[in-house]
Amino acid sequence: MRLIRRISVVLAGGLAPTAAAAQATLGASPICADRPIAGSGAAQAIPAFPVGRAARRSSDLYCIDLQPTSLGAGAVGLAELGRIPSPFGVTVSPDGRHAYDLKVWINGLHEPGALGPYQTFLAWATTPVFDPMVKLGPVVNGENRLGRVDFNKLILLVSAETSQDVTQRTGPLVLRGRSRSNLMEAHDLLAQAPAALRPDTSADSVTGDWTAPPMYPDIVMLPGVMRLRPNVTPFRLISDSLLALPEAVARQLVRLGDGGTLDLEAGLVRRRLGDAWIPMLAFNRQHPGPLIYVPEGSTIFVNLTNHTPFPTTIHWHGVRLDNRFDGVPGVTQDPVLPGASFRYQVYFRDAGIYWYHPHHREDVQQELGLYGNMLVESERADYFGPADREEVLMLDDLLLGDGELVAFGDEHANFALMGRFGNILLVNGEPGYRLEVGRGALVRFFLTNAANTRTFNLVLTREDSGTLLPIKIVGSDVGKFERESLSENVVLAPAERYIVEVHFPEPGRYLLQNRVQAINHRAGVFFPEAATLGTVAVVDSAVAHDHAQAFADLREDAHVVAQIDAFRPEFGRPVDFELTLSMDVDGLPLPVEQVMSSDRIYFNPVEWAGTMPLMNWVSTTKEVRWILRDDATGAENEDIAWRFRVGDVVKVRLHNERNVFHAMQHPLHIHGQRFLVLEQQGVPNTNLVWKDTVLLPAGSTTDILLELSNPGRWMVHCHIAEHLESGMKFVMDVEERSQ
Repeated sequence: MRLIRRISVVLAGGLAPTAAAAQATLGASPICADRPIAGSGAAQAIPAFPVGRAARRSSDLYCIDLQPTSLGAGAVGLAELGRIPSPFGVTVSPDGRHAYDLKVWINGLHEPGALGPYQTFLAWATTPVFDPMVKLGPVVNGENRLGRVDFNKLILLVSAETSQDVTQRTGPLVLRGRSRSNLMEAHDLLAQAPAALRPDTSADSVTGDWTAPPMYPDIVMLPGVMRLRPNVTPFRLISDSLLALPEAVARQLVRLGDGGTLDLEAGLVRRRLGDAWIPMLAFNRQHPGPLIYVPEGSTIFVNLTNHTPFPTTIHWHGVRLDNRFDGVPGVTQDPVLPGASFRYQVYFRDAGIYWYHPHHREDVQQELGLYGNMLVESERADYFGPADREEVLMLDDLLLGDGELVAFGDEHANFALMGRFGNILLVNGEPGYRLEVGRGALVRFFLTNAANTRTFNLVLTREDSGTLLPIKIVGSDVGKFERESLSENVVLAPAERYIVEVHFPEPGRYLLQNRVQAINHRAGVFFPEAATLGTVAVVDSAVAHDHAQAFADLREDAHVVAQIDAFRPEFGRPVDFELTLSMDVDGLPLPVEQVMSSDRIYFNPVEWAGTMPLMNWVSTTKEVRWILRDDATGAENEDIAWRFRVGDVVKVRLHNERNVFHAMQHPLHIHGQRFLVLEQQGVPNTNLVWKDTVLLPAGSTTDILLELSNPGRWMVHCHIAEHLESGMKFVMDVEERSQ
């Protein structure tokens, strides 16, 4: 497409002449080059990396070219912002800053004494305002491992210094470089562009009675963008008789044994949010839907009756069930029409936390409240350690404006570029979660992200002091990690689940917060956001038994380790399939194209907040096509034809392309199977857990090992609902193995 070609020109470009001249002896990692490293260290010859970013694959977000000053003539360097291993698809600080393992390759440094009374070269990390200035350590020619950095806008400096022990940079600068994020600048010059002052007046540019979503606080859009409307008809759930709808009620726990039956009715309800009554959808009038509690190995029957205005289904997310009941219209069943019913048979093979939701116009139906959790109890008595209580939390957001839900696209989904970010955060359907426990309580939380788009970065912090509580990471999508670990935060992409434990040793009030770094693209700056989702009140009355020691013990699960051990011989096998996640756009309004031409300079690996609501709102699936591409065949989306047999194990490499109109993260979900995330950005994962959804940051590469254990036709798709509606999906066939 025209726009994609233009982007390639903008982003391509070689190293500076000095760096290009010296590159013949400088090595780099696979992130920053298309060939692997053969060795490292000053005394060892290292293969060259390709000249120019055009030869690198989506690497400019994670690589920094170091350029010499006049005193460093002949020197050249390359820095890699490598992955720090974590239980999550991306590693960030508790306040949402992306954290990296910094490695630097240098060639051509002369003796520091040639510059004066200096004995060493030191590397420093700083920001565009040169505060703070953090000493990273000494560097030499060859590979240098410098440790963790987490500045939003990073500047790297190499200076000659009198001693490795100095605490301030005073010596002459020889190399310097800056992260791609530094290139973001204010868009104000675009205000002089014609489209900034004139609306799009094409015949089909405005359709129906639209009310624009609220602007993001303190971020002003250009006039030309303010006048735009989506090129589809707006859909609102109901226009009258709102008060005649039944009021939604809180979620109820339903315990079912093997052979149990649950009747689920999907219908219209009304919810009070703030001062407004909002029409929504619910299962059995409950927000979220009933919490289904079942034992591992059981089979239940669910009778769905559809009283909504939409065709619908139920997808049993993460459950390795009979393919006939996976709930994908046109693949495993016909959609359940308004007034009709369907009987599901759901077999729970794996213990853990799962969820159910529609798979027809998911961008509308899931957003309106059709979802619920399933908690599958393990057959093993020692599956979890002790806990005083368990809490099942579904996280979500809603987008409201002028006292109503912002309308959806009728013929086509809107918010197609970035997905629909809400402006009200919900826990179990409510804007303010509340929990009260005694001093010393150990609480096990089962977390599910049911949002259309938003990735959460959760922390628990003491309100009066800001102290962060440690969080024990126990499990994820399809069971437990090999080993428990501690973290200060939990990153939760759409459709992902995490099982975590928190010990509350002292009385007080604790805040459950989503802390991220949003970007004001028009100003070209990051800004922190901390939204409180709820509170935990710890009263000064001790629990019967304080499980502090149990919380401190990081257990290894021998059963999980043994199960994964059977697959370890496959970890080093060659890649069987490669998927590239990309996009194409055609026909977006001119003001959106103009503004995005500046935004393409830098994309946050995870887009944490919807700071461009109007440009996002006007984009529909008529103009935006998100793509899964099979690298071997070139087939895209529904033209991909993967065929497997039960018992196959395949290694899949996932590239999330950075050089597109609007790169962003994708939570990739595979139905009916499970997989292991082997490595991301070339860094092996040493603590594994079975997954069904993986977060793929923009510009990243991830290897997974997919176990094909379940016959049938299974969907693979991005779980940002609007990206799914934009075509980012395909179906793979898993056949029974012949006897």
